[in-house]
Amino acid sequence: MRYYKPIEIARELQISTSALRHYESWGVVPAPSRAANGYRLYTKLHLAYFRCLRAMSPGFGVGLTCDVLRHIQNANTDAAFWLVNKQQAILQQDKNAASQTLDLLQNLDLPTVTNKKTKSHMTIGEVAAFTGVTTSAIRHWEKEGLLTPARDPENGYRLFTQIHIRKILLIRTLRSTVYFLSNMKEILHAVENQSIEHAKKVTEDAILSIYERNRHQFRGIHQLVELCKELELL
Repeated sequence: MRYYKPIEIARELQISTSALRHYESWGVVPAPSRAANGYRLYTKLHLAYFRCLRAMSPGFGVGLTCDVLRHIQNANTDAAFWLVNKQQAILQQDKNAASQTLDLLQNLDLPTVTNKKTKSHMTIGEVAAFTGVTTSAIRHWEKEGLLTPARDPENGYRLFTQIHIRKILLIRTLRSTVYFLSNMKEILHAVENQSIEHAKKVTEDAILSIYERNRHQFRGIHQLVELCKELELL
C-alpha cells in the first residue's frame, strides 16, 4: 500500500501540514495509522477525504462540508447527498430572486391593481393591498430600518410614496433568500436615492457571485463522488 507523507498531501492541496492535523482533529477524516517513529501514515483514502474537504468548502462552507464527511464516514451517503441537494436548492432560489430583482430594477414601472393608478401617498393598508404584502411585514421591515415612511402630521398615519412601494416589491423578492440578504440594504438605499444604476450593479455582482458559488459547488460534488467511489459506496 502506498503511504503519503503529510508534506506530500499539504503540497498538493497548497496548505500547511498543521491544517491537515486540524482537519483530522475535527473528526472529518479517518485517523491514520502511525509508523514506528510516530509519523502519520496517510493513504490514498485519506488523500480523497482531504481533496473533498478542500473542494467542497468554498461552495458549501466548512460546517456543512464537515457534516457531509461525517455522514460519509458512517457510510450514510443518502444523508450526505441530501445535505448537498438542499444547499443546491437554496442557491437556485437565490439565483431566481436575484434575477427577478434585476428584472424589477430594469423596469421600475409599478403594476396596477384593478386598473387603478397609484396615488402620490398611500396608507399602509393601501400599500399592503397593492403589493400583496401584509401590514405586519411592512411594519417589521420599517422596524428593521428597511423602510422609512413619513407620518401624516394630523393623524400620525404612515404615508408611503411610489419609492416605498418599489422598495417593498424588492424586499418581497429578496426576503426568502439567505445569500442575497447581505446586499438588500445597499440595493434599497440606492433605489431610495434614485441611484438605479448602482442598485443594478450591486445585483449584477451578486448574480456573478452566485454563479461562481455554483461552480464551486459542482467542483466539490465531483470530489465527493470520487471519495464515494474510493470507499465503494456508490
